[in-house]
Amino acid sequence: MKKYIFSIVFVYLSSFSIFGQYKSDVLGNDFVSRTFLMNDDYEGKVISTLIKKIPSNIESKTALLYVHGYNDYFFQKQMAQKIDSAGYNFYAVDLRKFGRSLDTNLQYPFNVRSINEYFADIDSAINIIRNEGNEKIILMGHSTGGLITSLYVNANKNNLKIDALILNSPFLDMNLGWFKENILIPIVSFLGKWFPNIKIPQGSSSAYAESLLKEYNGEWNYNTDWKYIISPSVTAGWIRAIHLGQNLIQKGLDIPIPVLVMFSDKSVYGDKWNDDFNNGDSVLDVDDIEKYGKKLGKNVTEVVVPDGLHDLALSNFKARNLFYSTIFAFLDEYHLGR
Repeated sequence: MKKYIFSIVFVYLSSFSIFGQYKSDVLGNDFVSRTFLMNDDYEGKVISTLIKKIPSNIESKTALLYVHGYNDYFFQKQMAQKIDSAGYNFYAVDLRKFGRSLDTNLQYPFNVRSINEYFADIDSAINIIRNEGNEKIILMGHSTGGLITSLYVNANKNNLKIDALILNSPFLDMNLGWFKENILIPIVSFLGKWFPNIKIPQGSSSAYAESLLKEYNGEWNYNTDWKYIISPSVTAGWIRAIHLGQNLIQKGLDIPIPVLVMFSDKSVYGDKWNDDFNNGDSVLDVDDIEKYGKKLGKNVTEVVVPDGLHDLALSNFKARNLFYSTIFAFLDEYHLGR
């Protein structure tokens, strides 16, 4: 009995020391979060936020850090629980001006002028993850987060603190027609250097949100003040940041660690929701992902997920189970166990 009481006290005190700088998170009792004050930028005060799933296995020394996409934030509790139950410590970051890190009184949502601005947010998260006793770190990026994490790993390849990179439908190319991609985007990108705050409309379709939200045709709930049903206009500075980042990837990177690239078997097009939107990627061209994913490094594994949504973690039951089993098989193959 005394041994049992001692164990309970030890776990409690350990949790206090680990989570002392954290606070309760909006996702509930199993999650905590902490903010980092970053250097001010062209809009003023900047923060990023690290979210952590309280681990069920306190002996694990391997962590996974998740980076969300555009018009997004971390809300995928099921993903955190899956990763945790497989024996990995789970973390996520809400990048500057997204979700928990957005101050709408000071900042335009998602506004950035260089992909490199996000690197400090990832660095802050990784430093904490290392300080909390994790010896191995897997980095996972979804959509724009996949673009960001790919460039981050490549930029730090000579002093890398990451052991593998997992990409969920990474944003490696614009999903636009030839004229827009080859003429219009370069012009806007050029203007973005001098006039970064010009607003570029993103259309008025809510079809992707309708494929996700439980109140429409999906399975999930999330804060639509943080992940808008209709994407807001982007800035010319943002277009420039994405364009320059994608150009680097399309020329070819030299990521030295194992890379897993996953994407749906088909893209879906249209402005109004129909059944196809629940069985395909309605945001990106999956052929672009396959084409440019091969250029990320010398050790890239590409896996197609039939009927997957743009965010594979939010796909139908069969597709998302394949998504998770593929991740764990990949990590086991490279001996990145718990």
